[in-house]
Order: sequence, then structure tokens, then C-alpha cells
Amino acid sequence: MWWFQQGLSFLPSALVIWTSTTFIFSYITAITLHHVDPILPYISDTGTIAPEKCLFGVMLNITAALYIATIYVRYKQVHALNPEENLIIKLNKAGLVFGILSSLGLSVVANFQKTAIFVVHVSGSVLTFSMGSLYMFVQTILSYQMQPKFHSKQIFWIRLLLLIWCVVSALSMLTCSSILHNGDFGTDTDQKLHWNPEDKGYVLHLITTAAEWSMSFSFLGFYLTYVRDFQKISLRVEANLHGLTLYDTAPSPVANERTPLLSRDF
Repeated sequence: MWWFQQGLSFLPSALVIWTSTTFIFSYITAITLHHVDPILPYISDTGTIAPEKCLFGVMLNITAALYIATIYVRYKQVHALNPEENLIIKLNKAGLVFGILSSLGLSVVANFQKTAIFVVHVSGSVLTFSMGSLYMFVQTILSYQMQPKFHSKQIFWIRLLLLIWCVVSALSMLTCSSILHNGDFGTDTDQKLHWNPEDKGYVLHLITTAAEWSMSFSFLGFYLTYVRDFQKISLRVEANLHGLTLYDTAPSPVANERTPLLSRDF
């Protein structure tokens, strides 16, 4: 059995691979058609103009679905390992909410390009990155609480380093983008797709975009740490029948059907 066939480890693997593929395909398409500059465009800039925006939108929506599935499995796993510890239960529920909100923001980013409805697009980006960062923070605390009983200290330290990477990237992006937005660098810096080295604020723009890419990769690195954990879990779905037929008859006892949530016999 291959490593990705063990438990649900394919979920975080698919999330990271699919998201990376989304970024790569939309980037290559955008620069091939000269819609963006090849040197560090904003991630969303590579999905702003057709045809790459169509590809970017569809693939990022699938990413959001994989994101929610991964977050839910992690929630169920932590809950099963710690069914009675109040602090961990509360943190686990908070992480689930943060993760769902972050995936919702990702879907908003996918469907509302910044050249179409800028405010909605930015709101989606803020929701994605802020809630995603809080999710990483909560999961890092959970990792600290669960080590060394449920996993090694090494996992906690790896997740802590990835969280620090995320925070540094976020602070860099917020600082430089605020200066770029509020400074005397022109009125079109928010929706500008092509930059020249001679433009005012060019260096700030590069730092901001580099920080955005860096923060995104810190997210992907964090979800990669779930691969080993997800090898130790599987989910099942149970179908409860209320009768032997679908007619309006009195309920009668029926043997329930229980199969894995994702079965090879599907």
C-alpha cells in the first residue's frame, strides 16, 4: 500500500498539489499572454483576465472544497483523540470555524476578480489570509497541547516555525501594502497589472507580492504536516433506512448500511 493510500492522507496531499497546480497553470497562462509581468505578480493578478481567470476560478473553487474537507477531517481527528478535555474541545471548534471562514474567503477570491468587484475581492483575500492565519495559530496550540502524548514534539516545532513564517510574511505584506496604498504612488496601484522598475513604489510592490506568495506557501507547508496524521484516520458514513420501501408506510426496523466515506467499491 502506497503512503497516500493509508487513511485519508491523500486529502492534504491533494490540497497542496492541486493548489500549487492552480497557481502554476494560471501564472504560466497569464505571462504567456502578457497579461501580467513575469516578476512576482499578485497571485490574484494571474487570474484576472480571460482565459486564465476561468481556469483560476474553477480550480480555486475545487481548492476551497478540498480545504474544507481537510479541515473537517482534522477537526474529527482531534475530537476523537481528546473527547473530554475542555480546552482542546473549545480550541478545536474555533479552528473549525476559522478554517471554514478561510475557505469561504478563498471561494470569494476565485469568483470575484479584482478588476470586476474590487471591494469584494479584497474582502475575500482578507478573510482567507486572516482566518487561515488564525487557524494555523489554533492548530499550533493544539499540537502543543497534544504532544508528546499523541504525536512527537517535532511536529509541534515544525508547525510553530511555519506559523512564524506565516506571521512574518503577513506583517511584511500588510506594512508594505499600506505604505503603497496610502503613499504618493499614484491612484491605480491597487488594480495595476503591469509595473516598470522606474515606477514609484516598485520596490514596495515587489515586497508585497513576494510576501503574499510566501504566506501562501507557508499555508501549504502547514497542511503538508497533516499527511502523516491523516494516515491514522478514516471516516465512515451510515445510511439509516426507516423502512423497506419509499412509500408512506409505518417505520420498520431495517439493517443500516455502513461504508467508508470514500470507498474503493464506489
